[in-house]
Parts: sequence; C-alpha cells; structure tokens
Amino acid sequence: MWRISYSYSIKLYKKDMIKKIETILVDVPTIRPHKLSVAIMNKQTLVLVRVLCDDGIVGWGEATTIGGLSYGEESPQSIKTNIDSYIAPFMIGMRSNEVGKAMKRVRKAIQGNRFAKCAIESALLDAQGKRLGIPVSELLGGRVRDSLPVAWTLASGDTKQDIAEAEAMITQRRHNIFKLKIGAKPLDIDIKHVLEIKKVLGDQISIRVDVNQAWTELQAVKGIAALQDGGIDLIEQPVNADHILSMARLTHRFSVAIMADEALKGPHDAAKIASQSAANVFAVKIAQSGGLIPAQQVATIAEMSGIALYGGTMLEGGVGTAASAQLFSTFFDLAYGTELFGPLLLTEEILNERLDYRDFSLIVSKKPGLGIEPDLEKINYLTRAKGFGETLQTITA
Repeated sequence: MWRISYSYSIKLYKKDMIKKIETILVDVPTIRPHKLSVAIMNKQTLVLVRVLCDDGIVGWGEATTIGGLSYGEESPQSIKTNIDSYIAPFMIGMRSNEVGKAMKRVRKAIQGNRFAKCAIESALLDAQGKRLGIPVSELLGGRVRDSLPVAWTLASGDTKQDIAEAEAMITQRRHNIFKLKIGAKPLDIDIKHVLEIKKVLGDQISIRVDVNQAWTELQAVKGIAALQDGGIDLIEQPVNADHILSMARLTHRFSVAIMADEALKGPHDAAKIASQSAANVFAVKIAQSGGLIPAQQVATIAEMSGIALYGGTMLEGGVGTAASAQLFSTFFDLAYGTELFGPLLLTEEILNERLDYRDFSLIVSKKPGLGIEPDLEKINYLTRAKGFGETLQTITA
C-alpha cells in the first residue's frame, strides 16, 4: 500500500471504462549533485500516475520535470494538482481502450499541461498494451530495434571527477557516449573543462555538450568554434529556445551538429524549426512533446526534413524511461542515440525489476504494455508525506 493525497472514482458498469486516476509524488535522492545552467539537482521528484480500468487492468505513466520551475512551466506540484482537479474528473467514465479518442478530448478541453497529458497517455497506452498482450511499441507502429544506445551526462562540474566517472562507465560497459552540462560558468572556463575531458577520453569516445540556453548568439559563435575544433560531436540548445533565427544562423555557420531541445514543445515547434533549418538534430522528449503520440509526430517531421534524432530525457524514473524506450525503439533513424539514463542517476529503484542496461545500451522490454511493474512498497516508502494540506489516504493495490 501507499499514501495517496487525492483520487477520483466512479461506479461504472462497462468493463472498459476509466474507473479511477491517482497521482503520487515520489521524492528520490540523486547519486550526486546534478548541475545544469538552470539548477542544481540533489533529488528528483517523480509524478507517477496510475489509471485503474473497470476490467481490472492498471496502467502507469510518469510526468517528471527538472528543477521545479527553473526548466519549464510545469512543476511536480502543478502537474499533480491539475490532474487531480481537472483532468481526472474529466476522464472518469471514458473508454480506456480508445486511447486516441480519449486524448483528443483531453487535449481539446485542457490547455497546456504537456507533462500531465503525457503521463495520462502513457498510462492509457500501458493499459491497452496489457489488455492486448503486446508492448506499447507495437501500438505505435512496431519497433525496429530492441536496444538503444544510452549516453551518460557528466554534470558534477569538476573536471577530474567527471573524467573519473566517465572512465568508470567505460570500464563497466555502461556508457561510451557522454554529454557535459555547461553554461553556468564563464564561457572560457566551460570550454577548457570540456576540451580537457575530450583530450583524456580520446577520439573513440563521443563527447557532446548541453548549454541549456545559457549563451547569447555571440557567445555561442565563440564557444561552438572552439568546441568544433576540439572534436566535440554535438551542441545542444546553445541559445534561448525562442531565438529560432539565432539557432538557424548557428546551424548554417558550423559543421558540428546543433540540436534543438527546449525549443521543441511539440509538433508545431518541430515544423517551425524544420522549416527554418534551425537545427541538425531534434531531442525528442515524450513529456516535453505532450505525450508519446505527439513525440512520434515530432520524430516524423524530423525524418521528413532530413533532421537526425536523439532520444531525450527529463530525468524520469523507471516508468517514464520505459515509456520513452518503447517509442524510441520505433524510430527508423536514431543517429545520436538516447539519453535514457534517468533511473541510473537515482539512489532508489521504484520498479520490482530494474530496467536492463548492458553493453552501452538499454534493452527495450518485450513484455506487454510498458513492460514494467512498479514496486508498490518502495513507492509507498518514498511518497511525499505532505502535499498542500490535503488529508492523506492510505490505499492498497
């Protein structure tokens, strides 16, 4: 059992109806401080969503953000409140096996709230996959790969520590692609930090950087030139997400790949960026796109426009990572791999069976639905004890 602060239910008589939707805030410490230009993370708050259907099937989803409101406009608390107060009451009684129709109604009735909608859609797809006895990937057109290359983000901020961490990952055959979080320090210091790591790790190891919008265009010109000369493979979101023309100029100016991330908030943004040739690579994130189906549309726009793909993360736990993996396994082009390391950054595992990481990759589950089984006792232990003054309830599975 676990403590839950709010849920909606209704007595239904058809066996394919949504009976109850629950949201759970789970706080999990990280294995080390994770430093971005916008925040320093010492823990991650997972927003888990459980959809209970009248036929007894339970679907799970996750909506996880980075650094509260420092990264985006949704926070764990707002996601939970909006699901509990608006989305859940609206969806009770809908047919759970008509995922597209249900999500169309939700997207029409509820504005914004992309992360919350992603969690709901993931849970419905999980339930439908279990109902049909197939993985979610097969609901999305079918997988073309059974494993996904996984990059690891070096974000301690200390050069020697990052080098030691990377070398350990390589030895363990966990990761041979590394992304460095920069932008919080002066440009020259960041560049020196990155190039020292690249020099030690060598040409056989892929090094990328994520600036998280921290640079002006002039800073980006100087920084990208130095990084390109130093053998860096990818520059992620160097300037503000709204500065599409700056992204286009940088993309045209340099031969190193420029990747759009925060600028991609769904298919409409993807179409705009593609039409202006403002990126060489798209970081596809299911939560940032508003769900697995919109994220698939983002990938389709990229593929039709000659833009490469990278499977991104919001540092989700096991549920959200499994959902992303099911989608990314269907991508024909995945030239830059994925970043689905979120569960490995956390000190606690919320699944009964850990996701399968080996040989520098994540193995995509072939079990029905998302292919995961949450650990209810562990979730109960980690669930946030207090919300906004609501009376907590204790429920069982």
